[in-house]
Amino acid sequence: MLTLLKNRMKKSLKLCAIPALLFLLASSSFAFSQNKDSADHYLQKGLVEKQNGRRMESLKQFEKAIKYDAGHKIALTELASAYLDLRKYHNALETYKKLETLGDVSAANYKQLLTLSHNLKQPDDVVLYATKLKQADPSEKVNYYIGKVRYDQENYGEAIQVLNDAAKEDPKNAEVPYMIARSYADMLNYKQAIPFFQKAVQLDTTKAYWIYEMSMVYYAMNDDKNALKYMLEAGNKGLKRDNDYLENLGIAYLNVGNLDKGVAIMTEILKRKPSDINILNMVAEAYYYKGKYQEAIDYWDKILSYDMKNASALYMIGMSYQKKGDKEKGQLLCDKAIEMDPSLASFKQKKQMPGGL
Repeated sequence: MLTLLKNRMKKSLKLCAIPALLFLLASSSFAFSQNKDSADHYLQKGLVEKQNGRRMESLKQFEKAIKYDAGHKIALTELASAYLDLRKYHNALETYKKLETLGDVSAANYKQLLTLSHNLKQPDDVVLYATKLKQADPSEKVNYYIGKVRYDQENYGEAIQVLNDAAKEDPKNAEVPYMIARSYADMLNYKQAIPFFQKAVQLDTTKAYWIYEMSMVYYAMNDDKNALKYMLEAGNKGLKRDNDYLENLGIAYLNVGNLDKGVAIMTEILKRKPSDINILNMVAEAYYYKGKYQEAIDYWDKILSYDMKNASALYMIGMSYQKKGDKEKGQLLCDKAIEMDPSLASFKQKKQMPGGL
C-alpha cells in the first residue's frame, strides 16, 4: 500500500512539472519575441532618423536596438555604419568584428575591418584582415596595406617585395614608390632609391617634403647640382623654410660654388642663431676658399668672441693672414693656436685646414 502511494505521488509530481516547464518555455519564447520586436522597433526608428539626416539620433536608436537583441545583424550593420560616419572608429571596428563572429565573412565586412585597422595603426590586424579579404575576394588590392606594415616595421626586404606587387595592383598610388624609395634610402642604397623618389613625386606633385628628401639623397651621393635643384623645387612647392632647410640650402649653394647666395642664406640663419658656431665656420670657410680672406677672418673672429679657446678658428685666422701676405702675423697666430691644441701641428705640416672646420 505504501509503495503504491509513493508511485502515485511521483506521477503527480511529474504531471505538475510539465505545466511549469511549458510555462517557462512560453515565457522565454514570449520574452525573446518581445525583445526582437523591441529591437526591430528601434531599428526602424533609427532608419527613419538616418533617412532624415539625423545621424546622431539614428545612432542612439541603433544602440537601443542592440540592447534588446545583441545578435541583430541588420541593426549591428547599421550601428557600425553610424559609428563610422560619426568618426567613432574604435566603436566601428569592434562592431564590424562582432559581425564577423556572427558569420559575416563577406568581402565588404573584411574591407571595413582592414581599412579601420590600417587607420587606427593596428598592424597585426591589418595583415590578418588583408589576408581574409583576399580570400573572400581575390580581386581585392591588399598588398599596399601589408607593404606599409612591413615598411613601418623596418622589414625593408619584405616591404620592397610586397610593395612592388602593390605597384602592379595600383600604379597610380604615389605612396607605394615613396615607401620603396625610403626603404632603399634607409639602407643607404641611394642609387636604388632615386628612381622611386622620382616616380613618387611624379605621381604626386604636391608632396614638397618628398622632393626635399630626394634632394638630401642626392646630397648624400655628392650630386650637388641635383641636390640644389630639388631643394629649391621643394621650397617652391611650399616646404617650410625653417632653420634646417635654410642651412641645407645654403650648403647646397656653397657646394655648387655660388658664394653670394650661400652666404646670404647663412646670414639669414645667423639672424636667428647668431652664436651658431657651425654656421659661422661654414661662412668663414666659404670666404676662405673664395680667396676673401678678410671676410673669413671676420667670421672666425666672431667664433672667438663666443669661444676664446677655439684653437681651430685662431689657426685659420693665422692661415688667412698668411694668404693675405702678412706671413709673420699669420705664423704667430698659427703657433699660438698650436700651443693651445698641439694636434693642429699636423695640419701645419700638411698645409691644410683642420678637420671639422
